[in-house]
Amino acid sequence: MFNPGQLLAYGWNNTLAFDDYTTEGSEPGRVIRVDRGRCDVATSSDIIRAENGEHALCTGDWVTVRTSGDTVVVADLLPRRSAIVRSAASGRSDGHVLAANVDTVVIASALDTDLDLGRIERLLALAWESGATPVVALTKADAAEDLSTAVTAVTAVSPGSAVLAVSAETGDGVAALTAMIDGTIALIGPSGAGKSTLANALLGADLLATGRVREGDHKGRHTTSHRELLPLPQGGALIDTPGLRGVGMWDAADGIDKAFPEIDDWAAQCRFRDCSHEAEPGCAVLAAVERGDLPERRLVSYRKLIRENGRIASRADARLRAEREREWKIIARGHRRMYRTRGH
Repeated sequence: MFNPGQLLAYGWNNTLAFDDYTTEGSEPGRVIRVDRGRCDVATSSDIIRAENGEHALCTGDWVTVRTSGDTVVVADLLPRRSAIVRSAASGRSDGHVLAANVDTVVIASALDTDLDLGRIERLLALAWESGATPVVALTKADAAEDLSTAVTAVTAVSPGSAVLAVSAETGDGVAALTAMIDGTIALIGPSGAGKSTLANALLGADLLATGRVREGDHKGRHTTSHRELLPLPQGGALIDTPGLRGVGMWDAADGIDKAFPEIDDWAAQCRFRDCSHEAEPGCAVLAAVERGDLPERRLVSYRKLIRENGRIASRADARLRAEREREWKIIARGHRRMYRTRGH
């Protein structure tokens, strides 16, 4: 019987279907860091450096590894049960996986500057779409001018998610957050949100580099330059991520609906099933805005994410059509060449 050893500290559980992938000469592992075609993999007894092989890997992936000569290679990638995916920074239709097999996404938003509710909603949609459970951590609570008002405002835009005010400097709220998170946790948010400082508080040691934000705009300096999986002392594992300057939606329709459930509820009462909530007669969503039951800012944010997600989907469809056309042209050229070769 396989002894998971140190993999228990990296999120191992008995539900992992390694028996379907492990063959003679290979062993299970979890990717804890990826860079330039290679990755660090935690196995039952060691942390090894491996070649990615043919796999597009990310931190948090479960894999099997095999030694080939003097090289360790990732043999198989297990199906991801959750994945945090954003659109590629290039604006193309590709999805960029930030972390895999995550149970809880902790969204960090700092209270030493003005709250950006639209960004929080965007990150909530990203988290819900991943299949993980989002938690909003309002960091630097000791620097908040009006903590109660900030918590109330963020709670209003985070239906279904817990919202906690925390201060890694004073320790306030850290124990409550620790009790709330479970399994593999990913910390996401913009630079300067205090993610690495909060991560160190959760880890119980200064394992991650931290840096002060600029005084003028409170932006951070990207002290975290890569994603790395680290065991938590209370059990589970933590993935700290670099600051996200931009988070584009990628195939996130379900996540957007979960981030804005009240709009979905109102939409069920619209006169037209395909109502876009722009100017249609009998739109229950617009009526809710007029009555004051739905903040207009919330609807504007929802529309923005829906449009962005639609643009990415359109690009993906266009790319697939172009790829199919190229494939058909290659096949057609092959058929013509074969036809000529046979002397017809």
